[in-house]
Amino acid sequence: MKEYVNFIDGLPLILKVILALPGLDGIFYGIYRIAKGRLIIGILWIILGFAILWIIDIVTIILNGKVTFLV
Repeated sequence: MKEYVNFIDGLPLILKVILALPGLDGIFYGIYRIAKGRLIIGILWIILGFAILWIIDIVTIILNGKVTFLV
């Protein structure tokens, strides 16, 4: 799982934003959160990420260059 986290962290900003689009966000960043040790948040992101939580990821990626863990 550490390799997955390093892979996502090493992506260029534009690819991080693309992965945060609806549909992709729940899968990629849900698994990312689980890999970082946030199991409950990761599962919620997989379930709800495609609906509304993707907006949070896009905003935080654009502002901070990375994904946040807490909602």
